[in-house]
Amino acid sequence: MVKLATSFLIINVVSFIVLGLDKNRAKTGNWRISERSLFVLAFIGGAIGIYLGMRIFRHKTKQLHFTHGIPLIIFFNLFVIYFYLSR
Repeated sequence: MVKLATSFLIINVVSFIVLGLDKNRAKTGNWRISERSLFVLAFIGGAIGIYLGMRIFRHKTKQLHFTHGIPLIIFFNLFVIYFYLSR
């Protein structure tokens, strides 16, 4: 249980930081982090970090596949955690 919570926290912090880096790179015109990489981070448990990053950094908020997809992935993440804990 502690390992799961720690892993979940770490992946969400990493996801949040990565989205912040992408926002910074977008502003400065540097190489960007691919949307596929952001979605992979979300699917492996970092959807809450991506979502919080979207709100705090105001990044990817006009793209429907992020504004609708990330909340759906949050529910998917929570379902997987629930399923894992209930067995």
